[in-house]
Amino acid sequence: MRPIVLHLLSRSSVNPTAAAALLLSLCLGFPPCALTCPPGCICASDIISCSGCNLSALPPDLPDYATRLDLSHNSLTALPTDWIRRPFDRLTALLVGRNRIVQIEAKAFAATPHLLHLDLSSNKLSVLNSSIFTGLTELRELLLFGNQIAQINPNSFSGLRSLVKLYLSGNRLTSLPVSLWDGGGPLNLTFLDVSANRLASVHVDTLLSLSQHGGIYLQGNPLTCDCSLLALLQYWAWKQYRPLVDFKDDYPCRDDVAKLNCSLDEEMSSEAGSYRVDPGEWLWLTCPGFASPPMKDPAVFWVTPTAVLNLSAHDPNTHLAVLPNGTLEIRGALVEDSGAYVCVVARGHPYDLDASPEVNVVVGNVSSVVASGLAHGGGGEHFNTAFTTLASCVVSIILVLLYLYLTPCRCRENRGGASGGCGGRALILCSDPREVESGQRRSNGKRVAFLEPQVEDGDSAGAKSPVINTSHATTEGILKNGSRTVGQTLTDTALMV
Repeated sequence: MRPIVLHLLSRSSVNPTAAAALLLSLCLGFPPCALTCPPGCICASDIISCSGCNLSALPPDLPDYATRLDLSHNSLTALPTDWIRRPFDRLTALLVGRNRIVQIEAKAFAATPHLLHLDLSSNKLSVLNSSIFTGLTELRELLLFGNQIAQINPNSFSGLRSLVKLYLSGNRLTSLPVSLWDGGGPLNLTFLDVSANRLASVHVDTLLSLSQHGGIYLQGNPLTCDCSLLALLQYWAWKQYRPLVDFKDDYPCRDDVAKLNCSLDEEMSSEAGSYRVDPGEWLWLTCPGFASPPMKDPAVFWVTPTAVLNLSAHDPNTHLAVLPNGTLEIRGALVEDSGAYVCVVARGHPYDLDASPEVNVVVGNVSSVVASGLAHGGGGEHFNTAFTTLASCVVSIILVLLYLYLTPCRCRENRGGASGGCGGRALILCSDPREVESGQRRSNGKRVAFLEPQVEDGDSAGAKSPVINTSHATTEGILKNGSRTVGQTLTDTALMV
């Protein structure tokens, strides 16, 4: 490669600008063809924008070193499997919004395996076929809002294991996509926007499970108000769930509590509590705030540390089950069952914000202090690191105050002469200013002075001469520039007695 470049540069007919561009591309590791940019597009570093170019197909000569490719506001109508003809291994963001796309074929994004952000918003998609996102194992954000999606086939989101945010608002969905939680989809989805669709009913247990880890936006849907939805909305209101608080006027069930007649018989004496059991023991948890047993077949959901359970989703293979009267049964408690349990059920009035519907369960041995607190405290919390840190800070402050104000100061034992109880080397820090005016004068507002060690003779009754006569000391002599090195010896004869 070097001989070829030298040969080209040695020719007089070569344009200096082109030669410089060629040399720069080689230094950056790009092939010579990488410097080409399609007409109408803007290529800046590794960002390529072909937005608003009225494109009906992807330009064939796009540089493949791009990390961000913007094809929005064009006339693309379909994304076939080979619409990208060569791999774009460095591409992390692809924007294809504001086009006319009506179909996406399977494996259409196989040439962009490292995408993190994919924008397909504001197109004309009506169906999401299976396997259209195959290979996008690193994708984190998928924008599909503003389409006409009415059907999402199974396995449409399979393989999107890293997906965190999914935008599906402004479509025609009548049910939530099951492929989001069937086991083959996202593992850590924290944001789901399905607002402004046509959802009439939702799976409350699924929404409770997803909302434990992120935000779910449901406003603007014609949801049918039933006991299950009322229980969900009341629970979200107690938690001050942001998607509900921000759009509370766009949800139903606000004025239908009395009409539904689905609340349980309340018993005010029944409160949330805490329990401690040994591993292997059985435990029954009644819904806090209600009499036991409640009405038959209630719409009761239990949010546990590991799952969300209800009566219809009973699994005989698990040791957790919701009984027909709404009680949660724990058969053979395990250590991992420890945590907070919440009974979500429709109530005749909103939750008391000062009360807690949580039940704390501890499985295994705990210290007597923690066990006592959990046994007697209605809303007791675990002894945590924050409390330990606070206690440590309080103890530290007390020790500092004791050191500052209760440290013995023997400099006041002898007011008539030298400080006989302090020894030769003393730090005048705790003396009253009126007591030390005759011995030391403040210099530049300082009350601290280090004295040379005195040689005490055996005769305690004999008078002792001070080493430093501070009544004649100047600022420059004792505390030069307002400070003095610790342990420094004063040798100025003008200051010696």
